[in-house]
Amino acid sequence: MSPDHPPGLDLDRLRALLERERPGLVHGPLTGRLIEGGRSNLTYAVSDGTSRWVVRRPPLGHVLATAHDMRREHRVISALHPTSVPVPRPVLLCEDEQVLGAPFYVMEFVEGTPYRTADELVPLGERRTRDAILSLVDTLVELHAVDPAGVGLADFGRPEGFLDRQLRRWGKQLDASRSRDLAGVDELHAALGRELPQSPAPAVVHGDYRLDNVLIGPDDSIRAVLDWEMSTLGDPLTDLGLLVMYSVPLRLPDSPISTTAAAPGHPSPAELIERYAARSGRDVSAVSWYTAFAWFKLAVILEGIHYRYTLGQTVGRGFDRIGELVPVFIEHGLTTLQEG
Repeated sequence: MSPDHPPGLDLDRLRALLERERPGLVHGPLTGRLIEGGRSNLTYAVSDGTSRWVVRRPPLGHVLATAHDMRREHRVISALHPTSVPVPRPVLLCEDEQVLGAPFYVMEFVEGTPYRTADELVPLGERRTRDAILSLVDTLVELHAVDPAGVGLADFGRPEGFLDRQLRRWGKQLDASRSRDLAGVDELHAALGRELPQSPAPAVVHGDYRLDNVLIGPDDSIRAVLDWEMSTLGDPLTDLGLLVMYSVPLRLPDSPISTTAAAPGHPSPAELIERYAARSGRDVSAVSWYTAFAWFKLAVILEGIHYRYTLGQTVGRGFDRIGELVPVFIEHGLTTLQEG
């Protein structure tokens, strides 16, 4: 297909749907391009030459049952859009698979920059890098301060027994993508189960909260939080654990998955934890468990991507080296749990 007609995006059918459901929104033929960088759902930028939107849909092949739920992602951004949490304005949810071959949704295009590597942060300088990362913490505090019932998300999840269900869920997702032996992964899963902490009051949880899932504006503020497909109602410290995990340098040269932690000015994990604790008022004494759980969860996600790659069901670059990262994440998880 041409760059203006990427795989998984039928622009003629999309335009027909938008003209039917949102009359007057589109003012000409649509063009589209795949936005590189995602490792899960597919994201496209679409334009009619005047306005721009974003389309989100699941991968083209192997789809784990709950990992690519478009309805949930659309619902949570619709609920959060009126709050202080920056999210794109939702446009439309389509669950008719006849249109694009899978459920998808459309949202507004938000101007901003996603920073995915330490090298991309370097031109900002130390002060601006620090401000951007601290804004990431502050926005997470804002998210966790939202009253779920007040925005219509009281039934968005089942907070009771959340961590136990999460461990079982990610264990099942690992089994669904298990195509090779992975030393230590079952040991890590079992150790997490033995040391399960007591969850604080429930909150809306993003589930994949990190710097490259937000758009940063020119004033270093967060313009939009993206990629809500793993969101639910549950233990907010799971988001903090993931953010801390991504603040640890991986030190893997030429890795297709990296953190921004090595960028000059990047706050330390301890500083991020302290800022979150001070601004949220939550007890973060068990943060090592949540960080170890984040390592485990990412190992499972990467193994799922590796599995889809072996089946030829991925779109984009860098997938051929994902598999070699999984043991690294497992080892970090075991070490973090032992040190905690």
